[in-house]
Amino acid sequence: MAEHTRSSIIVEAAPAEVMEVIADFERYPEWTGEVKEAEVLSTDDRGRAEQVRLLLDAGAIRDEHTLAYEWAGPEEVRWSLVRSQMLRTLDGVYRLRALDGGSRTEVTYQLTVDVKIPMLGMIKRKAEKVIIDRALDGLKKRVESGAKS
Repeated sequence: MAEHTRSSIIVEAAPAEVMEVIADFERYPEWTGEVKEAEVLSTDDRGRAEQVRLLLDAGAIRDEHTLAYEWAGPEEVRWSLVRSQMLRTLDGVYRLRALDGGSRTEVTYQLTVDVKIPMLGMIKRKAEKVIIDRALDGLKKRVESGAKS
């Protein structure tokens, strides 16, 4: 089983509000530092993204990749890598858990990254941790600022 990195944060909003921001891929460049472009390539019968092309610039990692998304109810979304130039694996999940009667949300982000170039596992885990922490911080700020589509 591949190693992964996981972290959580509390967002002062209901799970539906948090998922609305997570699902709005085309606005990712506005609040995620690493995503420079995002394009939904296909959607399911409910209008949710199934495949998304992302142009990523995370310093040492610059890549254009396509991810496939799987929506597991209103409080979980998973993704896996379809194609990439630099990455071998990019699997992740956002899990939301309502707190305080649904007025707050615990957001857990789990990520597994494997690059095509040789890299020590310890360095990969550190990179995953940085990606997760930035994403969670950006998501929290975006949701709590009230900026919606």
